[in-house]
Amino acid sequence: MQPNRRRVLQGFAAMAAAGLPDRSRAQGAAPARKPIPSTGEAIPIVGLGTWITFNVGDDSVLRAECADVMDAFFEAGGRVIDSSPMYGSSQDVIGYGLERTGAPEDLFAADKVWTSSPDEGRAQMERSRKLWGIERFDLMQVHNLVAWQAHLETLSEMKAAGDIRYVGITTSENRRLELFEEIMASLPLDFVQVTYNVADRAVENRILPLARERGIAVMVNRPFRQGALIRRLEGEPLPPWAGEIGADTWAQFILKFIVSHPDVTVAIPATTRVDHVRENVAAGQGPFPDEAMRRAMAAYVGDL
Repeated sequence: MQPNRRRVLQGFAAMAAAGLPDRSRAQGAAPARKPIPSTGEAIPIVGLGTWITFNVGDDSVLRAECADVMDAFFEAGGRVIDSSPMYGSSQDVIGYGLERTGAPEDLFAADKVWTSSPDEGRAQMERSRKLWGIERFDLMQVHNLVAWQAHLETLSEMKAAGDIRYVGITTSENRRLELFEEIMASLPLDFVQVTYNVADRAVENRILPLARERGIAVMVNRPFRQGALIRRLEGEPLPPWAGEIGADTWAQFILKFIVSHPDVTVAIPATTRVDHVRENVAAGQGPFPDEAMRRAMAAYVGDL
């Protein structure tokens, strides 16, 4: 169904004005930014994930390709990169890319603690920091709620000491959402990371509204279901009205659906290709769908 009225979400104009990336590295228009509720700091709404794609080991050719992706990401105005010690060599590859390309001053570095031993948390996070080659992480998250109680205590202490700036928790494929919701409702968090896209909408009813109520930023992982959603839609035509929101590809269609949600702060698609990272970051530029258009987008994909 095609909605009768189209309009750009009013908040995006303010988001873009809240602070743009350093344009000395940017080519063309930079992605819009949204504020982190706990501080008001604005970050670009399309980031870069590294699950699987950056786990290339010591292969020099593949490491160089990942560095090229990072360079193109920064040039396009991207700033948020997310990783985890769970992701094999991804952290080391990020460090290689940052050393080769040079990190922008406003890089937003997000990582995770992922160990069942609370005593090993600090050491693991320090190893991650050294692999990235940065002074400190902006955001540290408890990965998939592993030993979450002890790790959140540690992260709270680290934040108070200035060793990290933001604290969060994550879930992939939206596992254990009831516990996730309980933690969000009871403990101070700056970020949550969840799975959300036009075909995976479980967080719309409770998690996203709770994030708004509690003033928590939302980072979205697996926007393309590790590419499975894109492959499912390949060969299907975009709706004739996709151009009205600036979506030239299915990837942009999906990302615009995600980042236009008023309670979503940033999406982190992963890729191994320079053309894809540029395509993804471009989805962070307006126009954006309003709520009526978003319902039409979900209905269109649901009918395919």
